[in-house]
Amino acid sequence: MRGGPAPRGDRPGADGPRKRQGAGGAGAARPAAGPDSADWGPWPAVRGARGAVYAALVVLGALTGLAGALVQGAWPPFGLLLSLAGSVGLFWGGAKLCRTRVGAAVPGGGWTVTVLLLTASRPEGDFLFAAGAGSYIYLLGGILAAVICATVALPAPPTVPNRHR
Repeated sequence: MRGGPAPRGDRPGADGPRKRQGAGGAGAARPAAGPDSADWGPWPAVRGARGAVYAALVVLGALTGLAGALVQGAWPPFGLLLSLAGSVGLFWGGAKLCRTRVGAAVPGGGWTVTVLLLTASRPEGDFLFAAGAGSYIYLLGGILAAVICATVALPAPPTVPNRHR
């Protein structure tokens, strides 16, 4: 060997201690990309694509509000539960998809605007929401679900062990 034996701490095997895993340096292994990587942030990372996802969530919120308005009155009480469960699923799914609280607020806004526009009666006397407990539970429960999903803390992003030590 040129230059003498390797320092005791760098020799693998039983005759010396092994290098500490995750200690960094030139030979340290990088974590694989995925949920355990350090690039955890809003999805998608490009702002234009994120805007397109938010626009799609607004449309889905409006469609969910329209479908829920029809279903909650058609099949009481299971229609009410089904429509609220669909709304909560959309709000929480938007938050998880985008990894932001805005991901829950955007479909919640689309849902709220649509449902509030559907509460108005038309000049012909047609209406979608009857004056009953189920309609009020749907209106207030959906708004409350949107607020809860938008304000509840999302789980912390995964961390790489020994990354900042």
